[in-house]
Amino acid sequence: MKITSTEFIKSATRPTNYPETGLPEIAFAGRSNVGKSSLINVLVNRKSLVRTSSTPGRTQLINFFNINATFSLVDLPGYGFAKVPLAVKKQWGPMMRTYLETRDNLRAVVFIFDIRRVPREEDIQMLDWLEEFAVPTIPVVTKIDKLARGQRDRHLKLIAEASGLPKDAFTLFSAHSREGTEAVWELIEAALEPEEG
Repeated sequence: MKITSTEFIKSATRPTNYPETGLPEIAFAGRSNVGKSSLINVLVNRKSLVRTSSTPGRTQLINFFNINATFSLVDLPGYGFAKVPLAVKKQWGPMMRTYLETRDNLRAVVFIFDIRRVPREEDIQMLDWLEEFAVPTIPVVTKIDKLARGQRDRHLKLIAEASGLPKDAFTLFSAHSREGTEAVWELIEAALEPEEG
């Protein structure tokens, strides 16, 4: 996809605050520090559409962005970071669940895993919600440049086993080399295609 315009719309925590653009939405979800912001910035070819931070857990709101005036990119809060206040952690589950359950124009969730980390309880919880609400999921494994090519397959197998997803469902991505960018876009574009009526 050729990116011609990117614009921040607004941040929200509940349905009454969600923007009423009517555009289809692609959301991005994952643990804090899995490289979600870097993935988004590479996809839209901007250095800082989404702020990357050395302090994980910074995204604590649902952030909406208008891409090419054709769809909204939704940056969901990162989760699982120990230093985030308990009150924020407690809000995370209901906020995410409500968005996934009630947002009619949500077309798919790009769900991000770090190739060096085995999925944990919160990741499985998120996958369960996606399945429960029948939200199409695009699993992406980031930071593949952090491992030698020979190690990737073993780590991918561990992620597949822990998540219950088939190994070939994952798209491998590196923000450093941009490997996987086109493959991720192809899946997003397929999700955005109008549903056969």
